[in-house]
Amino acid sequence: QVQLVESGGGMVQAGGSLRLSCAASGRIFRITTMGWYRQYPGKKRELVATTTADGSTNYADSVQGRFTISRDNANNTVYLQMDSLKPEDTCIYYCYAREAVLFSDFWGPGTQVTVSS
Repeated sequence: QVQLVESGGGMVQAGGSLRLSCAASGRIFRITTMGWYRQYPGKKRELVATTTADGSTNYADSVQGRFTISRDNANNTVYLQMDSLKPEDTCIYYCYAREAVLFSDFWGPGTQVTVSS
């Protein structure tokens, strides 16, 4: 069992920054990919950024150059530094983790990010 808890969401003005954190806890054998997704109302959950244990990263084109994903493997924690935020970034952001031994995907409950103009 793996539990993910996000933190760092909130409200900022356009052009501002937020840093999301997600810590995995529970019975963790091997976390491989971790990342962030977001889901707009009425839309499917979409990729924001992911990172593998070896440091490879993948970003949605909408956040490329503005968001930076990083992780602390020792603490099973993933971060999302969000800079130059835009109102269209307003969404619920979900933490994601892939557990290779249990062969399962895990999701956090989500954290709200609101960007005002």
